[in-house]
Amino acid sequence: MRIIPASMSTFYSAPSIRIKSSSISPSLSYFSSSSSASFSSSFQADSRNFICLKTFFPRNSMSHQNNRHFSSVSAPVSSDRPQNSSFKGGESFFRSILASMEAIYLTRNPTAKSILELVHSVDNEQIYYDHFAFRTFGVNGHGIDSMARIFLDFGYVQREELRFPAKKLKAFWFSPPKVQFSDGGAGVNGPLPRIFISELLVDELSPQAQEIIRKYTDVSGNGNKHATLASCLGSLTWEKPSYSEFQQLASESEYAAWTLVNGYALNHVTISTHRLKSNLRSIKSLNQFIEENGYKLNSEGGVLKVSPDGLLLQSSTVADSVSFQFADGIEKSVPCSYIEFAERLVLPEYKNLSEKEVKEFHRRDGFEVGNADKIFESTSSDQLTRRAA
Repeated sequence: MRIIPASMSTFYSAPSIRIKSSSISPSLSYFSSSSSASFSSSFQADSRNFICLKTFFPRNSMSHQNNRHFSSVSAPVSSDRPQNSSFKGGESFFRSILASMEAIYLTRNPTAKSILELVHSVDNEQIYYDHFAFRTFGVNGHGIDSMARIFLDFGYVQREELRFPAKKLKAFWFSPPKVQFSDGGAGVNGPLPRIFISELLVDELSPQAQEIIRKYTDVSGNGNKHATLASCLGSLTWEKPSYSEFQQLASESEYAAWTLVNGYALNHVTISTHRLKSNLRSIKSLNQFIEENGYKLNSEGGVLKVSPDGLLLQSSTVADSVSFQFADGIEKSVPCSYIEFAERLVLPEYKNLSEKEVKEFHRRDGFEVGNADKIFESTSSDQLTRRAA
């Protein structure tokens, strides 16, 4: 029997897209990104390239008491930042940026929202994020750097590069600055997530595909300088494409087609499973729990993706789909985003530590090409077809 904590009956509509969203019962308000306790204002988008009807701006939650909402923004524990902090700038402001990105993501992706609520319902679990991920076009300044700028400005550090030759992609991950977070803080109020940003190597595509991508990034003008704003608003920085252009890109690179209609939107968030307290802290148990409740997991290379050293275990759902109205008036279902799960095991040199002594830095860090290559398939047509079956 499938357990769904909230009903999925309300549709938000806009000129270009219809999004299925869930209404939240009082007992499940922990993940309500559109709650009035978390957001003070909304507006109705009428721009042709907006991808959701309502965009919510989080207010500074220092002024209100209910900080259990997943997208509310908490102030640091103390006004005096710890000496070992490497954070730069206003922390509450930065967390409000993450909350805005998360709010758009949860509004557009009911599967992610309901899974977060489902996991939280088990022993009142607090959920921490392992990483946020974004996709970009590596052309005309619209690549990794356009999205990374905001994170570098606030103290993130660029780490290893990952290459995916078959997909014509490269990526960098960014480690978060050291910060103190509020007791009981979870989600965007908890430990800051790692950031994973990939880009399509556009110059390696066919001339026809390059022409389509350059057409829209050129129209974007200086939109690449406002990647963060676009992600927070749920808006494309270029005009909507035609359906034929989308199809042509998808036939060569499904990553390219996804990015053309989703832009800088949050591609996925990842639950840090080893930080859970219940039996779900084992990713194998979590996968079983999710599947028993009727959700489809990405089966590419097997449901569980394991790094060669055996210390990084990952899985993900299949992406949600949304109805997108293309520039030529054709309305079709396109892939949206998904939710991932990651368990980082303790490094061999710390294997003798007790469970209470183990900290995050004792665990396997970074990312793995083999795992990530298969996680990318969460938005593929093959996986979406399997989900619909």
